[in-house]
Amino acid sequence: MQTLIINIKELLQVRKTSVEKVSGSEMAILPTIKNAYLLIENDLIAAFGSMEDCPKINPDKTIDASGKMILPTWCDSHTHIVYVGNREQEFVDRINGLTYEEIANRGGGILNSAKKLNEASEEEIYNQSKKRLEEVIQQGTGAIEIKSGYGLTVEGELKMLRVIKKLAQNYPITIKATFLGAHAFPAEFKENHTAYIDLLLNEMLPKIAEEKLADYIDAFCETGYFSVAETERIMEAGLQYGLRSKIHVNQFNAINGIAACVKHKALTVDHLEIVSDDDIEVLKNSETMPVALPSCSYFISIPYTPARKIISAGLPLALASDFNPGTSPSGNMNFVVATACIKMKMTPEEAISAATINGAYAMGISATHGSITVGKKANLIITKPLNSFYELPYSFGTNLIEEVLLNGKLVS
Repeated sequence: MQTLIINIKELLQVRKTSVEKVSGSEMAILPTIKNAYLLIENDLIAAFGSMEDCPKINPDKTIDASGKMILPTWCDSHTHIVYVGNREQEFVDRINGLTYEEIANRGGGILNSAKKLNEASEEEIYNQSKKRLEEVIQQGTGAIEIKSGYGLTVEGELKMLRVIKKLAQNYPITIKATFLGAHAFPAEFKENHTAYIDLLLNEMLPKIAEEKLADYIDAFCETGYFSVAETERIMEAGLQYGLRSKIHVNQFNAINGIAACVKHKALTVDHLEIVSDDDIEVLKNSETMPVALPSCSYFISIPYTPARKIISAGLPLALASDFNPGTSPSGNMNFVVATACIKMKMTPEEAISAATINGAYAMGISATHGSITVGKKANLIITKPLNSFYELPYSFGTNLIEEVLLNGKLVS
């Protein structure tokens, strides 16, 4: 099956040679081809270039993209989209002056979602979650990481991860699953952290590994949640089962969690709303990708990840949605990219790089996703007619996506 897309106004993020990620000043360079073509064979990108070099072939399908831009689909490397119900009352509570910590301390937050999830059937969880997945696909997301963490019991966590596995089987989007049993301490373990971590590592983790339900392991490393030492224990246990870590860290406080993550070769450190000079130094020359979640900062009115500080230090940065019911109830990566430009002073080129190739690295899939490169998955966004790709973040409230292709096929 051959699909030829012709007359593309501008083809974005073209890489003749595949790159794992882009860092520092490289992030501001977004390679493009104007007046381009793109050839897809089955589910892969087969060729691309200027229209004057377009091959004379008879494809099975031709798409005329006159006036339109094409770019790789978004790679959203941090979400919690498998959940039940919502937390709209907490949204109003915050408007009325309660902080995130105050809401959590009175049984809200993560524990609220955990209660709802444990009361729901696997089928109900799946049916609610698939609607959110279908929505983000239409918004241009072509690869997504989904975390557990609203079970906080053996059966609850397994139930969530089985739902993630079922979503991966039933939808064309690439899905990576992360075990986040260390999201919060259940009320009954509030005074006995060791017992809960023992439950995580001795009961949950072996069963998850046996059923091959997770690709990564995560913990919420933060004051009032999991300490640095507790997080290190979780990262070490994960590695014994082949699960590299992707860690929530520095959302509210800098507690030397980033140094511990780099030491244990974490794939990503996520949130980073608070970043010290020491954190920057320890990330240099590491394999660990910093990940910013700007729609979380927007929704709960906390500082934004200091993107300029991170990029100016020569580091890479990825963008993700943090789609979850409490602090970022949206998986719209177009809004994430726009917010990064508006609030974090990233250039459109940097933000697109952060949400495509660097997002792919943050999921361990940059060999197959995140750029227009021969041999990579034909996961593409076709925009509506645009003046320039700067319109994507500029017109932040407008849907500028006309079509999405996953594995070379238009998504209905």
